[in-house]
Amino acid sequence: MSLRTQLTDLLSEILPANPTEAIKGTELIRLLRLRMDGSYSDASLRYHFSVMSCDPSSPIAKVEKGQGYYKRGAAMPALSGAHELVAMQQGRLDELGDNSSVDQAMLRLGKFRAIVQKYAETRNKFTFEFRESLSADAPLGNLWKFPEMVLVDWEHGEFDDDGLELDPAHLALKQTLGLPPYRLESIRMRVETTHNSFREDLFQTMSASPWANSGELYLAGSIQDESLGDQVRALAADLGIGVTSFGLSAIDLDDLPHPAQIQNAMDRETEALMGRLKIEKISSARGRTHCGWDSLQALRNDHPEMNQLLAWLGGSLELGKVKPFQTGS
Repeated sequence: MSLRTQLTDLLSEILPANPTEAIKGTELIRLLRLRMDGSYSDASLRYHFSVMSCDPSSPIAKVEKGQGYYKRGAAMPALSGAHELVAMQQGRLDELGDNSSVDQAMLRLGKFRAIVQKYAETRNKFTFEFRESLSADAPLGNLWKFPEMVLVDWEHGEFDDDGLELDPAHLALKQTLGLPPYRLESIRMRVETTHNSFREDLFQTMSASPWANSGELYLAGSIQDESLGDQVRALAADLGIGVTSFGLSAIDLDDLPHPAQIQNAMDRETEALMGRLKIEKISSARGRTHCGWDSLQALRNDHPEMNQLLAWLGGSLELGKVKPFQTGS
């Protein structure tokens, strides 16, 4: 087994997810030597750390403006991220600028995604992210089939450190009334929307949500242009799509910590992060009592991630407890 392959496997298990708990190179080498096959010099290992930390597909990331390494978080879905970048530049790929500008824009997207996850947690909702369906090699049409994220609201139960203990009596009542045990919100996320992109943003949100109870477009920034706000509100109402802005400008996003730090924020840190939001409901979604089964069935044949979502929901019902989704759940 090559050194790169060994490091890929071992670093995924050893490195902490939170950058604040990053492991310095010397300690990381010591931990690796306890489990590695073969004899490699410190210089060779440090070289691989350096090279791999620059590779978005590798499990190791280097702390910005500091020392140490941590486990790289899941990458922004490439298809969705690229689409967002093009939309922000009014469809002109040649205006995206140099690599540093693209990296900055993608980092803002990652931070907003992490904020949405934390926001859902504070509302006692679970999240499921579509990543493979929006990967770089996925069909472009998937942007119209799959949202970036699903929020799952089980409505009743008791939370503990391990998840949500479902209320059997409430589930039985819903079953008696013919109601689903949970509500699914299909979430499309954009850093901002413009006169040139809002129609596509809204129609895409609608197109990716008929299988859910509702479709929502989340915007990081506020809509400052009154005319644009009126047009977004009117079209969203016609389509039955909810639109919510989080009041986070580009500067605000740049001031936020790394996405991994947001995802691993403790209660007090989460409270501070949520305090920076200026939530504005621009349009309310027209909800549906039941999920669209025909749409769900069609999507199950398009990509296994929909089956993963349904398996997670069904398994939670059988167990009587909901735990945050993990790959392989």
